[in-house]
Amino acid sequence: MAKNGPKGHGRKGEVKKRSQVLSGRNKRWTKVDSKTGRFMDQLAKKGRAFKGVKMK
Repeated sequence: MAKNGPKGHGRKGEVKKRSQVLSGRNKRWTKVDSKTGRFMDQLAKKGRAFKGVKMK
């Protein structure tokens, strides 16, 4: 599992078992659980992606 390291050093590794896709309708990134395929979260702002989550 990815963990945030000591303050100022950032994340170690990527978030496992998750990916993200760009929604064609509203141009926002949506986080997807790789095991179940269910949508987990969507960013409020357009254009930027989730940090540490692989792109699909």
